[in-house]
Amino acid sequence: MKKTVDARGLACPEPVIMTKKALDSREVNEVLAIVDNQAALENISRMVRTLNLESMIEEQDGSFYINIVKEDVSPEKQDLGGNTVVLVKSNVLGEGDDKLGSILMKSFMYTLTQMEGEIKTLMFLNSGVMLTTSGSELLEHLKSLANSGAEILSCGTCLDFYGLSDKLEVGSVGNMYTIAEEMLHATKVIVL
Repeated sequence: MKKTVDARGLACPEPVIMTKKALDSREVNEVLAIVDNQAALENISRMVRTLNLESMIEEQDGSFYINIVKEDVSPEKQDLGGNTVVLVKSNVLGEGDDKLGSILMKSFMYTLTQMEGEIKTLMFLNSGVMLTTSGSELLEHLKSLANSGAEILSCGTCLDFYGLSDKLEVGSVGNMYTIAEEMLHATKVIVL
């Protein structure tokens, strides 16, 4: 069966996530992804190469049509062992403009919600604890990750420092021993 994914007008990472979901469907053997920007085209093309699939790209009226053909076997999902720990040490992602950093952090956390069961623990330190407390724009994504089985830990000392101890909305309070132990026993640690 062929499936069309019209991702025109959508921001990163939505086009690649929608395309990946379509490719993951067992009933689908061909996906036509339609995007309207170079970044989405490059992201989908990179994913297609990573999955060792074939694709053809055609440009029409400012849109890119990416026809992806799956083999009879479904693409293999990279196994991160389900023991990946993400250490979030700031309320923004990257250095530079904090507004952009906020947008990038929200996009990253949303992307993690689409990666079923690969994250064991998310640990929040320093200003990162602002993401797990009242008023955070990421609470929906973090609650979704927690509901999927990921443990959410916020540094108790950090919560106290920022006056947020009574405002924790998702996960539990951790200490430096727990944080160090999680990192030492993880298969992979990602530091943001």
